[in-house]
Amino acid sequence: MDGGTLYSIGDLARRTGLTVKTVRFYSDRGIVVPAGRSPAGYRLYDIDAAARLDLVRTLRELGLDLATIRRVVDRELALPEVAAAHADALAVQIRTLRLRRAVLTAVAERGSTPEEMELMHRMAKLSENERRVLIGDFMDAAFGELQTAPAFGAVMRSMTPELPDSPGAEQVEAWVELAELTQDLGFRAAVRGLAREQVAERTEGGPALVRRDLAAVVRDEVAPALAAGIAPTSHRADPVVASLAVHYTHITGRHDDAELRRALVSRLESLNDPRRERYLRLLAVINGWSAPASLAPVLDWSIEALRTRMRR
Repeated sequence: MDGGTLYSIGDLARRTGLTVKTVRFYSDRGIVVPAGRSPAGYRLYDIDAAARLDLVRTLRELGLDLATIRRVVDRELALPEVAAAHADALAVQIRTLRLRRAVLTAVAERGSTPEEMELMHRMAKLSENERRVLIGDFMDAAFGELQTAPAFGAVMRSMTPELPDSPGAEQVEAWVELAELTQDLGFRAAVRGLAREQVAERTEGGPALVRRDLAAVVRDEVAPALAAGIAPTSHRADPVVASLAVHYTHITGRHDDAELRRALVSRLESLNDPRRERYLRLLAVINGWSAPASLAPVLDWSIEALRTRMRR
């Protein structure tokens, strides 16, 4: 194109793919300035005006407002900085839209009431910081001063939900249910009781700090008995019960007697709280972890086996 050629509004509109009305709009606002006038007094534009209009059209399609566009084309703002800022803003909008889609999908799948939908949307759209405050409050209430114990660092991490920026419908549902569960005062007290028992056992057991936790031992010892069809009341279950008792003596530093077995039953009943298992399942969904295997069958078996022998 000849750099000295001047174009009417109609010519400029055809070159840029804009309407005459749009070109005039930008011209009236000083975003595109005429290079001169025709003998009849009509505005004429040079090649720079066409280039500016191409840039304006692109920026408008990307969602920039006119005030920002004018500063960009006038070079008051660096285009890379403006692009970065708007890319960040678009990322927030995309996350918001994905979250809304997840909420609506969850509502459609579960047939929620308007009240449930409102709760789901309100809980799901909490900012990351607000979610951390909510979970932090639960951790403080459940663990209190125990959080400073070195052994509890991994426990805290393993119980902390991290809702992703673009959650699926299932993750939104799980987050809402988990958030409600953390407000259950009874559940908080139960978790705190479990934590205190665990700390007490490790303190009393001394060297047992390196041993596996009780839930893992019960799973490993009892699962084979269950698979073999051994009833908890059967004499064939005696070696398994004895093994559980021996392990508990190791982690508590106490002798195997009636008192220890009563304490073991109480400990297993605490572990068998269905709210605890539900929390762990919801946590796995939210964090994208593999679903944990249910401990309820082995815990039920162990409790019945111990109680049967305590009555003999």
